[in-house]
Amino acid sequence: MRDTLSGSPHRRTLSDYSVTRRVIILALMAILIGTGGAFGAIVLLHLIALMSNLFWYHQFSFSENVMPGSAGTLHILAAPVLGSLIIGIMARFGSEKIRGHGIPEAIEAILYSESRMSPRVAVLKPLSSAISIGSGGPFGAEGPIIMTGGAIGSLFAQLFHLSAAERKTLLVAGAAAGMTAIFNAPAAAVLLALEVLLFEWKPRSFIPVVTAVLVSWCWRDALTGTGAIFPFAWSSPLQPLQLIVAAGTGILTGTIAVALSKSLYRLEEWFHRLPVHWMWWPALGAVAVGAGGIIQPRVLGAGYGSIQNLLDGSLALNIMVSLLLVKSIVWLISLASGTSGGVVAPLLIMGGATGALVAHLLPGYGGMLAMAGMAGILSGAMRAPLTGTLFAAEVTGHFDLLPVALAAAVASYAVSVLMMPRSIFTERLARRGHHIVQEYGTDLLETTRARQIMTDTPVTLPASMPLSQAIAMMSDLRAHHHYPVVDAQGRFIAVVSRKEMLHWQQQDSDTTLQMLMGEKPQISARPDTLCSQIADHFFNEETGMVVVTVAETGQVTGVITRHDIFRVRYLAKKTENHKMKYLRLRKSDQ
Repeated sequence: MRDTLSGSPHRRTLSDYSVTRRVIILALMAILIGTGGAFGAIVLLHLIALMSNLFWYHQFSFSENVMPGSAGTLHILAAPVLGSLIIGIMARFGSEKIRGHGIPEAIEAILYSESRMSPRVAVLKPLSSAISIGSGGPFGAEGPIIMTGGAIGSLFAQLFHLSAAERKTLLVAGAAAGMTAIFNAPAAAVLLALEVLLFEWKPRSFIPVVTAVLVSWCWRDALTGTGAIFPFAWSSPLQPLQLIVAAGTGILTGTIAVALSKSLYRLEEWFHRLPVHWMWWPALGAVAVGAGGIIQPRVLGAGYGSIQNLLDGSLALNIMVSLLLVKSIVWLISLASGTSGGVVAPLLIMGGATGALVAHLLPGYGGMLAMAGMAGILSGAMRAPLTGTLFAAEVTGHFDLLPVALAAAVASYAVSVLMMPRSIFTERLARRGHHIVQEYGTDLLETTRARQIMTDTPVTLPASMPLSQAIAMMSDLRAHHHYPVVDAQGRFIAVVSRKEMLHWQQQDSDTTLQMLMGEKPQISARPDTLCSQIADHFFNEETGMVVVTVAETGQVTGVITRHDIFRVRYLAKKTENHKMKYLRLRKSDQ
């Protein structure tokens, strides 16, 4: 009795995508998670406003006030330290996962914890981030809301019988929904999910994530209104020269992104060498924040007002220089100390300041280069060029400058990947022993057919062969471990292994293989069977060989072993790296 992998009832229908109707269930769940992510972002913004008022104005209010206001020097030094002391205590006795900027922790939960996050993180992360930013920490709200929105999605998913892949989808849906509510950048939020968090491009994840993002955008429209959060005036038509200048700005911001990332982890190493518990590190780092606030008060807090000023071109040269240098220093020290905060808003300031300084040397470019600098530094630091491009366009409302943002983002991305092995997110995970590959490609087993890797004209055993003769053949050290057994017409019957021969050696020596095989069903493949199906068969069944047969006759045309499956990747790598010149130009006759 024979069956084929190509005709197996467990074989999925070949199609462009592996998607089932469960994606509809996930999309419906994503509606609730998008709502949760949006309201989580609103709560976070209100908490930041509350903490700002408590730390700088000593009043219980949710109104937005500029820090540090009229605070004196001692107050500017003390507020960040006090806030960081509270965060250190929360991390020590609450959850250590609230430390840092959130995105590496979300990636770690996705890849190594089956997308399961704890309720503590959902509560403590926004609270600690609000304290950090409200007390003057040089961070933005995006990293914390990605962690918080992800926790909302993960906790909701854990209430149901879902797979790890489905929990990942809902976790990322919550993170992207929170990002949308903060920056009103739905397209960039989806691309961030694809480039940084999902580690796949599949309908099962893409559709629910987009659903959550759009739901969050609708709630934001109802609660706070829509429109670009950093608009600036620009109406000049684009010229090719402007793209060249934008690419140059991207190269510069890419270099800065590399320097920032390397400096961050050098400072982290320095903090790890301190003879004090890590609970006290944020307070030590906050001393630098306070000192930086005295030098340039604009470095305190998220600094969204400074981003707007950079795009408007309303800052003096000395302020732009001090903002770039001081913000970079205090952000690096504070983040390396392990406090809670995000990276996007600080990067926007540093990239915007870089672009604005270049624009100062090239009059007439104005906010366009500040926008290009923002796209470039996000792309270089996060290794997400499409996210950086769309994010810059969405937060400024200038989709007409998409080519400029794309030129800067890709130039920065090229510099970053050539100069630095890992991004600012994945470097942290690498230091925890996790190596992540962010290059995606088609599964080679899904595009390779059995005929491409099978061994042609294999040695077969006739079903009429006596057991004694088969055992003698198997005893030869040069013999294979498995052989196909065929009938008188050469049609496949079964696969016999050396292990089975040893088990049968007590049988009568005149017993034939046909008598021992019985009528158990045997699986074979066709020449056009996908190697992915064969690999699944090897995993699910205790067999070391799959026989390839001709569809019409059932005769054996080849065999495939586990080694052949492993060889698929080797052959693909060899083809990818093998260089060959096919066309040659003939020299003209003299």
